Amino acid sequence: MDLYEHPTFAMAARQFDLVADHLGIPEQDRDRLKYPKRALAVSIPVRMDDGATRVFFGYRVQHHLSLGPTKGGIRYHPDVTLGEVAALSMWMSWKCALTGLPYGGAKGGVAVDPRKLSPGELERLTRRFTQEIISFIGPQVDIPAPDVGTNEQTMAWMMDTYSVHAGVSVPGVVTGKPVHLGGSLGRREATGRGVAYLVGRAMDTLGIAAQEATAVVQGFGNVGSVTAYSLAQQGVRILAVSDVGGGIYNPEGLDTRALEKWVTSHGTPIGFPGSQPISNDDLLRLKCDVLVPAALERQITGENAGLLQCRILAEAANGPTTPAADEILDRRGDIFVIPDVLCNAGGVVVSYFEWVQDLQSFFWSEQEVVDKLFRILEGAFVQVLQQSRRGQISMRLAALSVGVKRVWDAKKSRGLFP
Repeated sequence: MDLYEHPTFAMAARQFDLVADHLGIPEQDRDRLKYPKRALAVSIPVRMDDGATRVFFGYRVQHHLSLGPTKGGIRYHPDVTLGEVAALSMWMSWKCALTGLPYGGAKGGVAVDPRKLSPGELERLTRRFTQEIISFIGPQVDIPAPDVGTNEQTMAWMMDTYSVHAGVSVPGVVTGKPVHLGGSLGRREATGRGVAYLVGRAMDTLGIAAQEATAVVQGFGNVGSVTAYSLAQQGVRILAVSDVGGGIYNPEGLDTRALEKWVTSHGTPIGFPGSQPISNDDLLRLKCDVLVPAALERQITGENAGLLQCRILAEAANGPTTPAADEILDRRGDIFVIPDVLCNAGGVVVSYFEWVQDLQSFFWSEQEVVDKLFRILEGAFVQVLQQSRRGQISMRLAALSVGVKRVWDAKKSRGLFP
């Protein structure tokens, strides 16, 4: 479909088609399940610090509304397009359904490099973007959250802009806020903690002892860093990590506590004492027990899938593995894949907890949040693993089948409004 033309949307659509074939979804039902319910594109004029006015372009896509309001992140990245956002909203739909959350998927973003804007410019951009999409979001309509290039501060500005418009404080309009504004304890760490928990379950399944395991993490932002620290706490040796500037490697393992302090003071793992530089291509091909792609989409491709030397591929990013790579991994059969819609679901699960707490004005301890998170992830993991084994299908097909079927069942039950 030309409106959403983008390699990432083509990839998400291809995955859906494979699931639809597996589930036997009739042709007449497929487009309604695949294509987003609605999409919005906006121009965002921003007065820059030098007095000039720049226009940025922003998007918000809501994939389906059959299970409740929509939920999904806001990303600030130069490559954001409508097609990419549409693909991410589709994956979010299957993720929410897989974990039993009462949401449809959504995603949004602005085509901008946030590192090149001052704090004041970022605030003005965020507030104007929120104003442009304000009729499109709401605690019972669509609830944004942080994603690539955004954070708690971004969500605070969005919440404040929406609340000024409403005339009352509306903390439930976004999740991933600062705790003192109605955010949830454990939300910032939720995705990474969830990835590490599921890696632990995969290691249990394969009989790998954490104390003897090694891991490589591509992408050292919020998700990748928390994943690395959490795996290290389990006893896993972290061999290499990377961010947008490059990677670092130590065959004896990186001291994650010292690395955390280094990144806090330097803003990047590059140059960490005792490490050596490594390229992204070489990092992905390192021999390890666990490979965690935690960066952007389409990192594991038909060109490098046959060269991976990991035993577990834990997809902390959205859509890191292309369909061509999936075919190779399926033929290999020696890599246990934790698919993205399961692996990185911790963030949206705790976002759901935050939304519930905001609606009730009743807040939980961090331990309660973590316990509830792990229970939901455990249930989803067991269900996907059982479906994979029972049907002799890949973990990705199993996970997507659970999510897609729940959305399909909801649409069938609700019917089609004339």
